[in-house]
Amino acid sequence: MYERIRNLRDDKDLTQAQMAEYLKIHQTTYSDYELGKLNIPVSVLGKIAVLFETSVDYLINQTDEKKPYPRSKGKK
Repeated sequence: MYERIRNLRDDKDLTQAQMAEYLKIHQTTYSDYELGKLNIPVSVLGKIAVLFETSVDYLINQTDEKKPYPRSKGKK
């Protein structure tokens, strides 16, 4: 999971600091997520999935399909 998230970040040319700012967390916390030192909260996984236009299932290696599921009505 952590490598997949790091690769998605690299593909978008985003720094860890930019990710941390987007997620409203410290850069060291984000770094610990990528290193697998901290478990990533579900709410944070959801935000990462939205940013990278994928699903949480893809992020956690439950599928190799990058395409996200259709969003629920009323959700952005």
